Amino acid sequence: MANLLSTDRTPRRRLRELLGRPEPLVAPGAYDALSARLIEQAGFDAVYMTGFGTTASLIGRPDVGLLTGSEMVDNARRIVAAVDVPVIADADTGYGNAINVVRTVQLYEQAGVAGIQLEDQVLPKKCGHMSGKALIGAEEMVGKIRAAVEARRDPDLVVIARTDAVAVLGLDEAIGRAKAFADAGADLLFVEAPTAEDDIARVATELRDVAPLVFNWAEGGKTPPLSLARMTELGFSLVIYPIGTLLAATAGIRALLATLKRDGIPSLDGLPAFGEFTDLIGLPEIQELEQRFAGG
Repeated sequence: MANLLSTDRTPRRRLRELLGRPEPLVAPGAYDALSARLIEQAGFDAVYMTGFGTTASLIGRPDVGLLTGSEMVDNARRIVAAVDVPVIADADTGYGNAINVVRTVQLYEQAGVAGIQLEDQVLPKKCGHMSGKALIGAEEMVGKIRAAVEARRDPDLVVIARTDAVAVLGLDEAIGRAKAFADAGADLLFVEAPTAEDDIARVATELRDVAPLVFNWAEGGKTPPLSLARMTELGFSLVIYPIGTLLAATAGIRALLATLKRDGIPSLDGLPAFGEFTDLIGLPEIQELEQRFAGG
């Protein structure tokens, strides 16, 4: 859990070490600082800042390109400040052309993220598991990846290149684009939303020797779920679970509000006690600092 006075933080180097292990790095999705702290406290080694969840939590709307780059960076900065584990952040399309990508990378880097994800959709984009997506040309995306790689000031910042071509142009095009993105310098490749296990296996077979691979275990999405053992066997290096925390929070809030509406008082069954909650968000640390720096 993040210490307010912590200065010894090398999350980017740590992320690269984690991605080099034989088993996949599992990164649950966080949509705000609290969900990120809960992920860290549960023992996970990395946090994935979900664009879907960020949009839903900040403005209560779907992930269809409504948030600006500055809004996404601000959320990333708050999440990074809340935890000590590496944070991988969704950076959508980079919010414009290759020149915009340069600034996007610099802003995310200043926010302290360990890795960023860029995709080849037309701006405004859509969630990768929604219909109606459109793509930019492969060469334009290659230029954006090259810009991202050259823009980073810390060479340990991980650049993830995502293609949404499966749903638009087919699996062959998606694999071809991924190879081109690797040639442009991407550190990880992310083929979004294959719809059959055979297609997932083909992605792994054709790309795992090109660059490390990302598997998006999108809860309720178009991609069939696989066991962690199967993903390990296929050679994926990073597995993200982007929206499970958001869906769980939604279910919990709905249940509490339904009870409050029906009975006039909320049910506290299964909820953390007030003291337990203040402990998990760091009140003991604040109290220790108050004692440490008290005058007199």
